[in-house]
Amino acid sequence: MFEGFEIRRIATTGAEINLRLGGAGPPLLLLHGYPQTHVMWHKIAPALAERFTVVAPDLRGYGASSKPPSDERHTPYSKRAMARDQVEVMAALGFERFAVVGHDRGARVTHRLALDHPERVERAAVLDICPTLDMYQRTDRAFATAYYHWFFLIQPFDLPERLIGADPDFYMSRKVGAWGSAIDKFDPAALAAYKAAFRDPATIHASCEDYRAAAGIDLEHDRADLGRKLACPLLVLWGAEGVVARTYDVLALWRERAEQVTGEPLPCGHYLAEEEPAETLRLLLKFLG
Repeated sequence: MFEGFEIRRIATTGAEINLRLGGAGPPLLLLHGYPQTHVMWHKIAPALAERFTVVAPDLRGYGASSKPPSDERHTPYSKRAMARDQVEVMAALGFERFAVVGHDRGARVTHRLALDHPERVERAAVLDICPTLDMYQRTDRAFATAYYHWFFLIQPFDLPERLIGADPDFYMSRKVGAWGSAIDKFDPAALAAYKAAFRDPATIHASCEDYRAAAGIDLEHDRADLGRKLACPLLVLWGAEGVVARTYDVLALWRERAEQVTGEPLPCGHYLAEEEPAETLRLLLKFLG
C-alpha cells in the first residue's frame, strides 16, 4: 500500500500527527473516518498522487498519531482542535492553501476546517455525512439503531472503553460504524490495520472522546456558526445504499451550509473510497480539476 509515499511525523500545537506524503502537484489533504486510519485511502491515493501532492494523515487520537489527554469538555478532541492540527501540518509541509477531502469523522473535520480557516481551503469534499448538528437534531429510532455507536461512544468514561477493550477484534469485526456488508469489500491488509489500531486502549479512549466532543462542544461551535456558509466550492458524495441517503435530503442540508454545492450518490454504502474506489476517484478528479 502507498507505494512511493513516505511517512512523516509532524508536531502541532496539541498533538503529533503521523501521515503519508506522496506525489507532486497542488496540495491535497485526505482525512479519514471512524474506525479507520489514513489507510482507508489506499485504493485511490496513488492515482491522486499522479496529479496532486497527497497528504494523508491519521487524525489525532487515531492510528499512529498521538493521543493527547482530554478534559471535561472533551476540547482536545473537538473538530476545531483536529482542524487546527491539519492547518499546522500543511503549513509545516509548505502549503498555505490546499484542497481537502474528508470521509465520516474526517469530513466533519473538513467542515470545521473550512469554517475556521477559509483562507486555507481552496475547495472541499465531504463523503457520506450531513452536518453534525442536523444529524443530531433529526435523530429518530431508525437512525439511532443504525448509528448506535454515536450514542454508545458518548457514554461517560469508562463504560464504552471497557466494553470495547474487552474484545476489540470482535467489536471491529461487527457492524460497527455501519460496516454492514462493506466489510467484505475491504482489503484484508487495511482491515488488519484498523483492528491493530483499536487494540491500543489509548485509541479506544481517544475515539470515544472524538464522539463525546461531537455531542457537546462541537454542537456549541456549530450553533455559533449557523449564520455562516462555506465560501469555497463543496462537493458532497454519499452512498445510495447507506443510512445517510435513507435519512436525509443530503444536498438540501448542505446547501444551507455552503454557497457552492454539487454532489451525487454512489452505488454503495458508507465507505465510498473502499467500496467504489473507481467512481469515487473519477468524481474527485472531476471536482478537483
